[in-house]
Amino acid sequence: MFAIIETGGKQYLVSPKDKIRVEKLAADSDQIIFDKVLLVSDKDTKIGSPFVAGAKVTAKVLKQGRDRKLRIFKYKSKVRYRRRIGHRQEFTELEIQSMA
Repeated sequence: MFAIIETGGKQYLVSPKDKIRVEKLAADSDQIIFDKVLLVSDKDTKIGSPFVAGAKVTAKVLKQGRDRKLRIFKYKSKVRYRRRIGHRQEFTELEIQSMA
């Protein structure tokens, strides 16, 4: 049993008990319900256009944090052009509970 959900402009293939990291979600409680389900497959496969009607995926919030720092360095030879910036992406770690 698996499903494809959409969050943060990306698509994730999930099944129960999976742990995934997505872009930071504003989670007021410890449960999040995804209703943008593109595909559900258990005994038969349901494909949405664009979303499957009535399908929901429930996930439990494990933690919210920031990823490791990425260093971005731009350089052009013979021009003395150098730029260095850093970026830390915020994330939400989820455990998929159920699919309906």
